[in-house]
Amino acid sequence: MNRRRFIKGLGVAATAGLAPGLAASEPLSILVMGGTGFIGPHIVRALRDAGHRLTLFNRGKTNPGLFPGLELIKGDRLTDDIEQLQGRRWDVVIDTAAYLPRAVDTLMAQLDRDSLRQYVFVSTISVYANFGTPGIDENAPKEVLPEPESEDVNQYYGALKFACEEAARRALPGKVLAIRPGMIIGPGDRTDRFTYWPVRVARGGRVLAPGVPDDVIQTIDARDLAGWIARCVDARTLGEFNATSDAGDTFGAMLDACQSVANPGAELVWVPHDFLLAQGVNEWVDLPFWVSPTGDLAGAWTVNTERATAAGLRHRPIRDTVADLYAWWQQQPAERRATLRAGMPAQREAEVLAAWDQRADAEAAV
Repeated sequence: MNRRRFIKGLGVAATAGLAPGLAASEPLSILVMGGTGFIGPHIVRALRDAGHRLTLFNRGKTNPGLFPGLELIKGDRLTDDIEQLQGRRWDVVIDTAAYLPRAVDTLMAQLDRDSLRQYVFVSTISVYANFGTPGIDENAPKEVLPEPESEDVNQYYGALKFACEEAARRALPGKVLAIRPGMIIGPGDRTDRFTYWPVRVARGGRVLAPGVPDDVIQTIDARDLAGWIARCVDARTLGEFNATSDAGDTFGAMLDACQSVANPGAELVWVPHDFLLAQGVNEWVDLPFWVSPTGDLAGAWTVNTERATAAGLRHRPIRDTVADLYAWWQQQPAERRATLRAGMPAQREAEVLAAWDQRADAEAAV
């Protein structure tokens, strides 16, 4: 169950990469499938700023009118709307919005595949079958659909994403770049998973911090992901890449950044993993980004990123992401900020902290 929540959380939903103002070596015609959700706008801006010619295909429901200067083909890719792409030619396709293999198949059926030099598919580290082992690299075993015809994304998110990758490689052998991001964070995130932490720290008081400060976490700022994708397009990079930070970031550094940005006076109360589990606190769900160092998610934040690093992926400091995210959050409408979509309710947090205080007092009295 913990693994399923983690996988689902990764999917329900991008000062490195292409530097601002850096032009591509060769302007290209690029079709972006999606482009207006969370990571999509960051990718579009990076490609636009590099001088590429962009066309967006999406339903026009999320952030409509976000890029008025770009060509928009409005439609649902899982319907006959996709036929609007028939006969059109692009150098590159960037696909941020495929969750089912037939979404890739129907797209490939419309495109002039001979004209394409690269298909960039934004996949996920959720494709891997086992997060209990540290150091997962791109060759690790993948999730396989137990029901081959199933399209239940909530149940089989990772397996379906890998099936999408395979569909792409069948249609365009030797032309696919499959990027497998980890936990994407930054301005524009609608899930509130990472946002929970600076907002909670800003509220002040005693903040329940899980585990110990040295526990590692892995994230990737959406803008770093987008800039790197733009560079991969310019370099014509192909293959499979885990796209997340290395294992150098820690929970303590992240919460220190939240204190520095949002509220230096907040008190972090570090509560051990075993106590949290005994109290029925759910990994990942109740306290976003927290996973126990033992069990089926023990390797979730130790994914191997050597291949992407060698291909130029870089990451801004976590404090910069926290500062930008918190500034973005403060600019949201009051009704949006009224209720976080992730994290532990204040009353539940107080109950767990009270239980921890009681145990600490009892141990001190012995």
